[in-house]
Amino acid sequence: MADNRRYFVVTEKAVPDVLLKVVEAKRLLDIQKSATVQEAVEAVGISRSSFYKYKDDIFPFKEKTRGENITFIIQMEDEPGLLSAVLGTIAKFHGNILTIHQSIPMNGIATLTLSVTIAETQGDAAAMVEHIEHIEGVHYLKILGRE
Repeated sequence: MADNRRYFVVTEKAVPDVLLKVVEAKRLLDIQKSATVQEAVEAVGISRSSFYKYKDDIFPFKEKTRGENITFIIQMEDEPGLLSAVLGTIAKFHGNILTIHQSIPMNGIATLTLSVTIAETQGDAAAMVEHIEHIEGVHYLKILGRE
């Protein structure tokens, strides 16, 4: 992966205040469907630019990450065997694919959207994501949500 993104688990006291406020603004938007981004950021005391800068990079870590559904998007090269390598990695980490959608490749790049459930006793979502990111030909991986 080009940007060498890595994931960390840190305690709340180690997270800068602005990031905690982004999480709170996202929570407000989730519970108050009619709220605007402007209203949410004003309520927590951050700028809209800070919200948009960090909104895709921070989310609360739930103690119970196993047995949950994770939806993510992957952009990868349109190469024979690459999808098989991604799916094999999911299986290796005891993931079960719930849904899968691959777009028609454009300019040699395909976009894959996956929903996966991780086995409660054996799975490791963080390790799975990290391994997928390091598969040659995978350009981008973003977690869209967890349930």
